[in-house]
Amino acid sequence: MTEVKGSQNTGPLRKEECYNSLASLVSSKHKVFVTQTKQLYEVTWRTVMHITKKHVKSASAHVARHCKSNRLERLYSDWTWWILQGLPFNHLVRLMDCYLHEGIKVMYRVAMAILQLFYKHSVSQNSHWNQQMQSQGVDVTLMSFCKQIPVSPQKMLRIAFGIRALSSSYIQRVFIKTEMTLKSQHAISSSKTLTRSKSSENLPSSQSQCNIQMVSRTLTIREGERSPSPRTAAMGPYPVGNVKSLIVDHENLITLWTWLPIRITMYQPVLLYTTEEHGCSLTTFYHRVEQHEPTLLIIKTCNNEIFGAYCSNKWLDRNHKDERGNRTTYFGTGETFLFSLQPERRKYPWVGIENDNKNHSNELFMAADPQMITIGGGDGQAIWMDENIRFGKTDRCSTFNNPPLCPSGDFEIKVLEVYGFGGV
Repeated sequence: MTEVKGSQNTGPLRKEECYNSLASLVSSKHKVFVTQTKQLYEVTWRTVMHITKKHVKSASAHVARHCKSNRLERLYSDWTWWILQGLPFNHLVRLMDCYLHEGIKVMYRVAMAILQLFYKHSVSQNSHWNQQMQSQGVDVTLMSFCKQIPVSPQKMLRIAFGIRALSSSYIQRVFIKTEMTLKSQHAISSSKTLTRSKSSENLPSSQSQCNIQMVSRTLTIREGERSPSPRTAAMGPYPVGNVKSLIVDHENLITLWTWLPIRITMYQPVLLYTTEEHGCSLTTFYHRVEQHEPTLLIIKTCNNEIFGAYCSNKWLDRNHKDERGNRTTYFGTGETFLFSLQPERRKYPWVGIENDNKNHSNELFMAADPQMITIGGGDGQAIWMDENIRFGKTDRCSTFNNPPLCPSGDFEIKVLEVYGFGGV
């Protein structure tokens, strides 16, 4: 990691301090500072391309004329590097002050200001930048221009904020429209190839589970991008101090949070549903929980056993249908895991983490319909709850290779709590 000088000339910041600063930007509830997924990054650069074509038309057309059609999208996809890699340090410092105060719209404006200035200085056939563009291409020339930008930081920002009719609400509308378009395209593509662990058979029985054919994409687990460990001191304490659980005490909460993917532990837990406040109904459960991803379910039985599951996908995914119009049964990814806190503390991760076992009965993560919820499958269900969220059962299952989570196997629910994570 590049060393960054402290504001009080105290020397270079340590890696942990840099990481903590970035984590604070990621977890901000007021502004989106850092795009965290590949899809959102694509939405961002496509938004830049769209508003550039509308608000700095001449500059946009100039770049398009000198860029091969199959390279234009690649040019815009590198837009952040025009700024972060290209601009001189003095320009970048002034920009970052505005960015931290105003948010991402500052970056959009500066990107368009760069294109405007590039157009002004390269439109002439005799200009140095035009000649370089002819010989080296527009992408290389644009980056060189950024490094030698011929205006002061103040003038660059004046040009950026002088672009008219570019409000935050307008940018947000374009962003949302672009995001919906991309999601629609991805949904069409995904309908042809199963990209997550799903089944189109009827709801689980030991026989139907043996006949299910599925392909599992397990996100960070399957791709080998497991969350880093251990958590560094610079990341601060776990954000569980404000949790008022009727099931687990602070000590057990800390234990539970150490088992979560580390990127999730940066966020403030939010109580989405509890039987004590919202009643005992799957309808209410779905209404309050189904849009959140991931979720954490904690169950306390009438015999004071405590166990539950970290569920990687939205419960709304229960309504997905396959190409034949049949509702999918199982969904979820290999980040899903089970846990027990009472009478013993233990985590039960997906069996495929260690042995890369792709047997279909080992990839049955989550299932749900109006009558029940199931977590884990193959030779039994790890957690099953009825539509009244009153009675349940737990068995050994192939997905997590867990024992029954309570000694009797059958249980009556005393309290169920479901948590989401602010900012996720």
